[in-house]
Amino acid sequence: MTEEIKRELLRLEQQHAIKILYAVESGSRAWGFASVDSDWDVRYMYVHQPEWYLDIDDKKDSQEEILPNDIDLAGWELKKALRLFRKSNPAMLEWLRSPMVYWQRGFFAERLRELTEMYFNPKSCLYHYLHMAEGNYKTYLQGEKVRVKKYFYVLRPILACDWIRKTNSMAPMEFQKLLDSQVIDTGVENEIRNLLNRKVSGEELDEEPKIQVLNSFLEQKIQFYTEYVRGLGPQNQPDTEKLNEVFRQTLERVWM
Repeated sequence: MTEEIKRELLRLEQQHAIKILYAVESGSRAWGFASVDSDWDVRYMYVHQPEWYLDIDDKKDSQEEILPNDIDLAGWELKKALRLFRKSNPAMLEWLRSPMVYWQRGFFAERLRELTEMYFNPKSCLYHYLHMAEGNYKTYLQGEKVRVKKYFYVLRPILACDWIRKTNSMAPMEFQKLLDSQVIDTGVENEIRNLLNRKVSGEELDEEPKIQVLNSFLEQKIQFYTEYVRGLGPQNQPDTEKLNEVFRQTLERVWM
C-alpha cells in the first residue's frame, strides 16, 4: 500500500503541476489503533510553481480526494501550511511527528521541526485537544450503551493534554506512547489496554455498555482542563520572518 500511495502522490504532482514537500499518515494507523479495514489518511504539503504566487487574486490553497482503494488524500499549499504552523496548529504539528512518512523532499519538514519549539503554543493546542475530547465524549459516550471504539477518540486528546501540561511540548501521535507515559491509575490502564488489544486484533467494537471506570476518568479530566486552560495567560506571537525565509528557500530549492 505504501508504494500505491507514493504512486498517487506522483500522480498529484503531474496532474496539478506541483511538488509535494512532505506526506505522512495522519489517522488511526499512525496513532497505533487501526482496524483491519481502516482507511489510509494521507496528508501532505505541496508547493506550486513560482508564477502561481505572482497573481494578485487569492487561489485555492488545499486539495482533497478520496480514492476507491480507501486512500483519503488531503493537502495544504505551502503558504497555508506555514501560516498554520505559525499559529501552532495541532494537526500541522502532528504531521511533522508522524511515525509513518511516505514522502519527504529536501529540507522543508526538518526545518519546521527545528522551529517547532519556537512556534509551539501550548494554550492553542490544549484548547484544540480539549474541544476534541469534550465533543466526542458528549456525542458518543454518555448513554448507557456507547460505541466503545470512540473511547480512543476521547482518550487520545485527553492524554495529549496531559503530555502538553507536563512537558510544555507537542504530544506524540502514537497512542501507545501517551498511554505508557501518562496513565498511572492501574484500573484505568487495564481497561484501556484491553480495549486497545481488542481493536487492534480486528474486533468491531460497536455498541456495548459504557465502561464506568473510563467515563469517570474522562469526566474528571475534561472538567480539570476546562478550568486549567482558563487560567493560562496570553501567549507570545513568534516572529514571522523565519517562516518567510522557509517559504523563499523552499520555492528556490524546489523549482530554481
